[in-house]
Amino acid sequence: MSETLLSPGQLEAALRAIGEERYHNRHPFHRALHDGRLSRTQVQAWALNRYYYQARIPAKDATLLARLPTAELRREWRRRIEDHDGDAPGTGGVARWLRLTDGLGLERDYVESLDGLLPGTRFAVDAYVHFVGERSILEAIASSLTELFSPTIISERVSGMLRNYDFITQDTLAYFTPRLTQAPRDSDFALAYVKTHACTIPQQQAVLAALRFKCGVLWSMLDALDYAYVEPGLIPPGAFRPV
Repeated sequence: MSETLLSPGQLEAALRAIGEERYHNRHPFHRALHDGRLSRTQVQAWALNRYYYQARIPAKDATLLARLPTAELRREWRRRIEDHDGDAPGTGGVARWLRLTDGLGLERDYVESLDGLLPGTRFAVDAYVHFVGERSILEAIASSLTELFSPTIISERVSGMLRNYDFITQDTLAYFTPRLTQAPRDSDFALAYVKTHACTIPQQQAVLAALRFKCGVLWSMLDALDYAYVEPGLIPPGAFRPV
C-alpha cells in the first residue's frame, strides 16, 4: 500500500492494476463459463445466483443516492437506478436478466423468490450493499469502479456463450448490450470523482481498498458457485439443485 500521495494519473493506474490482478474474469468458473465447459444446469446456477446481485444493485445505489449532498450528484447517480429498474414494468437491466433466466428454462417465480440462492451469494451481495450504505461517499463511489473492466468481460461473455452453447441466443443475452455503453459512462464519472476527491494518502488508500473489496465480492460469488456446482460439487441445503 502506497505511503506517498499519488497524482491523479498514478491513482488511476493503481486502480486499473487492481482490476488487472483481481477482476473476476480470471476466476476458473468464469473461464469455464465463457469457454463452453459448463453444463446447462451449471449455467442455470450461475444465472440464478447472479440475479440476486443484479436485483440488489438498485437498492445499493439508492442507499448512496440518499446520502449524496448535491442535486448534480443525485441526478448522475439516479441514472444507475433507472438503468436497472427501468422506467416502466418490463424495462431495465433486472427485467432483462429475467429474460436470461427465462431463456435458460428457470421458472421466473422461483428465480424471484430467491429460494435457491447459495448462502455465499447472499452474504457477498449483502456485504456489498452494506458497504455502500455505511462507508464514506468516496469509498462507495470507488467500489463501483469494477465497471472500468466490465466492457471487456461482457464482450467476451456474449461471444463465448453464443459460440459455445446451443441453448443460448442473442435474445437470451439482451441484458448485456446496453451495459456496453452504460458501464463506460458510469465508470468515467466515478473515476473522475475519485481522482478529484481522493486528495490525501488515507483517502487514496481507502478508495484502493474499496475497489479491492468489490473485486472480492465478485470473486467470492464465483467461489461459491464453483464449490457447489463444479468441484467438489457440494450443494448447500436449500440451494438450487439440478434435476
